[in-house]
Amino acid sequence: MKLIDLHCDALLKLSEGKGSLRFANAKELQTNKMRLHKGQVKVQCFAIFIEPDIPSDQKFQEALVQIDYFYKEILGKNQDMIHIKEWSDFERITIGQIGAMLTLEGVDAIGNDLTKLNILYQLGVRSVGLTWNNANLAADGAGEPRGGGLTLFGKEIVTFNNEHQILTDISHLSDKGIWEVIELAKFPIASHSNSRTLCNHLRNLTDEQASAMFKRNAMVHVVYYPPFVKEAGEVKISDLINHIDHFCSLGGVKHIGLGSDFDGISTFITNLEDASKSQNLINELLKHFKEDEVRGFAYQNFLDHRPGVLG
Repeated sequence: MKLIDLHCDALLKLSEGKGSLRFANAKELQTNKMRLHKGQVKVQCFAIFIEPDIPSDQKFQEALVQIDYFYKEILGKNQDMIHIKEWSDFERITIGQIGAMLTLEGVDAIGNDLTKLNILYQLGVRSVGLTWNNANLAADGAGEPRGGGLTLFGKEIVTFNNEHQILTDISHLSDKGIWEVIELAKFPIASHSNSRTLCNHLRNLTDEQASAMFKRNAMVHVVYYPPFVKEAGEVKISDLINHIDHFCSLGGVKHIGLGSDFDGISTFITNLEDASKSQNLINELLKHFKEDEVRGFAYQNFLDHRPGVLG
């Protein structure tokens, strides 16, 4: 069964590798093309993520470097990788091809300049998370003790996203920021977050937040990172399925997707260590849910709730 994965950090690894890694088959990449094909990942979203310790005046340049790797190493050297730049592009991916979409994990790179965000949009960014775990000029992240919400500039970004049919990603936001995005965004999404009820981590969503997302027809994509799945011990695929089952109990059966966080994580769920193992998850899901529900989790729910579908 094909999959859509809303989050990976391969661009960061490609940038850090400074040209030494080949997207086609680098063993260092959990989402290299060979593994995506083997796992039947039909669409992979590639996040632009800027490390917090990079000087502020160099962050936009680093974003451009990662986009350059996206265009040259991922798209340029692999004709079976298809750039998704419009929401209708999902329909043009054929057998043997993999769609690739750019996302932005934290707006640190743009400083306080919406023109830079517009440039990233023109280059193909179609989902924007306001923060990583830290605070920036747009909002507080989940790891900022202050726990503030969106700044006026952050609200301008949400307005920009609304006007351009860009997803506004709540993963990594503070609780207050999450509620403000749910209220303000036309296209809210959680690209990689689990249930805080099952795993009490600040990066996960409360039942109230998840339920509010589902009522907004917004997607929540479960993440494969063990500390977000289970608080201690070996983490198995069944533990991740518990999060999906819990979200279903909150009314989310039509609003659940997948956001692996591959290439941004260093520990793994057993038998789900890279994109090539993706069908292990599908096979386990089929033991617990109806086939059409699993198809929804894997890809159809996202297709049904794209901005281009919902307006």
